[in-house]
Amino acid sequence: MTRRVLLVGHPGRPEALEVAAQLVHGLTVNDIEVIGQTDELEAFGILHADGVTGYDVPQPDGAEVAIVVGGDGTILRGAEVVRDSGVPLLGINLGHVGFLAEAEPDDIHHTVRQIIDRDWRVEERETLEVEASLGGTSLWTNWALNEASVEKAARERMLEVTLAIDERPLSTWGCDGVVMATPTGSTAYAFSAGGPIVWPGVPATLVVPISAHALFARPLVLSHDVHIAIDLRDTTDAQAVLWCDGRRSFDVPRGARIEVRRSERPVRLARLTDAPFTDRLVAKFDLSVSGWRGAGRAQH
Repeated sequence: MTRRVLLVGHPGRPEALEVAAQLVHGLTVNDIEVIGQTDELEAFGILHADGVTGYDVPQPDGAEVAIVVGGDGTILRGAEVVRDSGVPLLGINLGHVGFLAEAEPDDIHHTVRQIIDRDWRVEERETLEVEASLGGTSLWTNWALNEASVEKAARERMLEVTLAIDERPLSTWGCDGVVMATPTGSTAYAFSAGGPIVWPGVPATLVVPISAHALFARPLVLSHDVHIAIDLRDTTDAQAVLWCDGRRSFDVPRGARIEVRRSERPVRLARLTDAPFTDRLVAKFDLSVSGWRGAGRAQH
């Protein structure tokens, strides 16, 4: 039976074209078919290579793994493609930080060898189910791997929101917005908004207010099984926008409710090493660990 991998990427950079060409060559000469979206493969310059098949839309079913060439934004797009199929994502970082990526371009030959040898393990990352409703009528449903955020649409006006946890009101804020994040998203928008970093294996959901005008407006770390509700006050003229992973958005009317729950459907990531999350933080944020006297050294 023919082995297959799905290729998803951002072909806008010369480096991406080079990485894609090396991937295709290394995999196809080992009888592994590379599949992907036709226009994307053509932009990579690999559509007509032997062992490459293009489709009008990405076809993750039947693929062993989805290789994503790009930054975290491209990996989030890849997650949209494969989440329903359960195919694991393996990111090759072409971005600045690349927390979701597993490999770097200068390791491409080693990465290809591990794919050929099926030398990876799968790590499941929790996702969020997101729903906006008005008067009990559902307006929009979606999901997020990193975070769902409700934000003001205009700079000059603030949102007035009430946060409820498990159907009990907690606090009302005037704010620029609220971020609700998974542990995976704790190093993304939630981190920029002042939230804590949460290790990926912790069963938690974060709530991080953005520029809130209230005494009780600290980031919250909640159980992953809670039901979070954000009620938009209908007394404000501010327009709100609901975002999922910064990629999919919905204009939320006044008086609407945004509800966030843990999803039963995770995103699966392919991991090539057993390096602990601590080492990933040190490498990605270029943290100083001088003075460490423990056994061994931090692995970048």
